[in-house]
Amino acid sequence: MSRLPILVKLTAAFAAATLLMLAAAALFVYLRLRADIDDRVNANLRSRASAAATALTEGTDIGSVAVEDPEESFAQVLSTVGVLETAGSTVGAAITREEVNAALRRDLVIERAVPGIDGRARILTVSQQSSGGPVVIAIGQSLRDRDEALSSVVTSFIVGGIGALLAASVAGYALARSGLAPVEAMRSRASDISASDDVEGLPLPIAHDQIRRLGETLNDMLRRLRDSYDRERRFVDDASHELRTPLAVIQTDLEGALLAGGHSAEVEAALLSALDETHRLVRVAEDLLVLARAAGGQLPIDRRPVSVPDLLSWTHGRFIGVARGSHRSITITAPPGLVVIADQDRLEQVMTNLIDNALRHGDGDITLAATLANGGVTIEVRDEGDGFPAWFAPRAFDRLTRAHSGNRDSGAGIGLAIVHAIAQAHGGNATIEVGAPTTIRIWLPTDPRS
Repeated sequence: MSRLPILVKLTAAFAAATLLMLAAAALFVYLRLRADIDDRVNANLRSRASAAATALTEGTDIGSVAVEDPEESFAQVLSTVGVLETAGSTVGAAITREEVNAALRRDLVIERAVPGIDGRARILTVSQQSSGGPVVIAIGQSLRDRDEALSSVVTSFIVGGIGALLAASVAGYALARSGLAPVEAMRSRASDISASDDVEGLPLPIAHDQIRRLGETLNDMLRRLRDSYDRERRFVDDASHELRTPLAVIQTDLEGALLAGGHSAEVEAALLSALDETHRLVRVAEDLLVLARAAGGQLPIDRRPVSVPDLLSWTHGRFIGVARGSHRSITITAPPGLVVIADQDRLEQVMTNLIDNALRHGDGDITLAATLANGGVTIEVRDEGDGFPAWFAPRAFDRLTRAHSGNRDSGAGIGLAIVHAIAQAHGGNATIEVGAPTTIRIWLPTDPRS
């Protein structure tokens, strides 16, 4: 029950309450009608018993005054030795000898099936003094009419109750849906809100109730989150800008020191290591700047026709030396003439991150492939590594997420986030394949206006 939607729960609760009220009403009517019919039957039995006693005293036929319908009523005069007189269609004694003895002491009301009478019968016994001694007058009436009337009432309540229950369920569903409409409106709007939205917040219902207060609280929370996010974005943007100049100076000084020469092997190795780390810091600063601008919807895109085969050739030329140093190769598979309207520098940044990932974390030869697909171009970077684990797929393009966190050289965890941000800025997307071989794809529309 706890897993059911709240709309279903409210409808079920409304239907259950309606069912309980209908059941209570049906029980009340049933018991009240039965009591009324029983009172009328008892009054009829006493009237007929009185008439039978008078007839017995006067010596006239009791059947003419105590029997209404021979198939549904009867009258008997009994003593301890058996039936003395009978009227109606009953066969044999209506009460037992023990009951006769009890009836001589007090009046009895007995219900049982009596041979010759339709259905069960109610029997009233009264004692009477006759010329031959004390006797018992038993007056009986079939309860078939009562039972049929009660059965008809039950059937009517069942049929009408089912209809009423269905109508109540529909009404309950409509009321619950109407009551939850403001919540659904807030949920729908919340699913569309992103960190860069400048909209006021969630829609609020007109009524000043708990749902409105919930919406106001959530809007306050969204404003606090947006302010916090804006402060974080400005910090990353400012930090990236501030780092670029000193890093450029350090990089220039290290390159100058290496060009000057005259260093020992140890010093030259240290300078090369420092220069490599400086290059890495420069790339991280650039990536952080891209992330900050992309998150704020301010990533500049200089759209020009870009030859995809030329882009892959540029990537090959830049990284083939590093790949050969690791005894690996880079191959290109792309039909000629593939062109996208995109930012050349941003796409080169994407390819740099993808190849850097493949060289750092992948294995075997690297393949760069491009094909036409779905009104755009798909660029695929694939190596012969073990691939991405299944748990990593939903978070592959989140910032600071790494598939191999235990690896010392696993990087900052923002490379794929950069790829995704640039692809989205071009109106495209980025995806990964779970399992071997390690495969990352980006899709870019050939014409962003479409």
